[in-house]
Amino acid sequence: MMQLHRSLQVVDGVYFYLWAGQGINSNSVVLANVLDGQKPHVLIDPGMTGGAMGENPLESLTSVMAEDGLRIDDVGLVIGTHCHPDHFQAVDEVVRQTGAKVALSAPEYEFLKGPGGAFYGGFGTVAPASQPSMLLEEGELSLGSSNGLRTEVLICPGHSPGSICLYLSDAKILVSGDVVFPGSIGRMDFVGGSMRQMKESIERLSALDVEHILPGHSSVNGPLVSGRENVIRNFQMVRMFF
Repeated sequence: MMQLHRSLQVVDGVYFYLWAGQGINSNSVVLANVLDGQKPHVLIDPGMTGGAMGENPLESLTSVMAEDGLRIDDVGLVIGTHCHPDHFQAVDEVVRQTGAKVALSAPEYEFLKGPGGAFYGGFGTVAPASQPSMLLEEGELSLGSSNGLRTEVLICPGHSPGSICLYLSDAKILVSGDVVFPGSIGRMDFVGGSMRQMKESIERLSALDVEHILPGHSSVNGPLVSGRENVIRNFQMVRMFF
């Protein structure tokens, strides 16, 4: 099949899947071999199963993961940075294929059950039926494996009420969802968005020691942000213009 993603291994065990199709869909991240048991992978933001351009992002993601030696069947946990369809619509299909557990932040799940779920109608689909088995709270996320990456959940509202970023502190990686992009930030004009909260979230994230920002969407400024000095400049840019 036509591959609509590009793969980048950021550090050992962290794979960034850049969406390169024409239709709307998010980038995805896989944390490989961090869970105990027979399904050791964590998939962050599975994206969509279909789109207006006739593309199937989930099929593409599955294919490109396989080229990296990662089977979608071995995903044991799906994390949504937030519940918007371009990031989270495919969760039901991933759960159907894998039996994976699902995680959202507690405020984002409440949003999904209300206005966030209604948002799916604009994409010609319905809100996912899969219920989270984990409601994420602020703080360290225990993934269960001694080989796992130390991961911290940061609740960063602004784009949506319960958006999260994941900070892999040892690897100095920020999985930023739709909070901060290369040279830009997520929209705040959707239901549940807040300019004040977005500003507070960005200020907070800018204080972290980060070498790589893995965004939910890329921009004309690049697919991701790598290098400490580039990360600092990126935060300076978004704080100045947005």
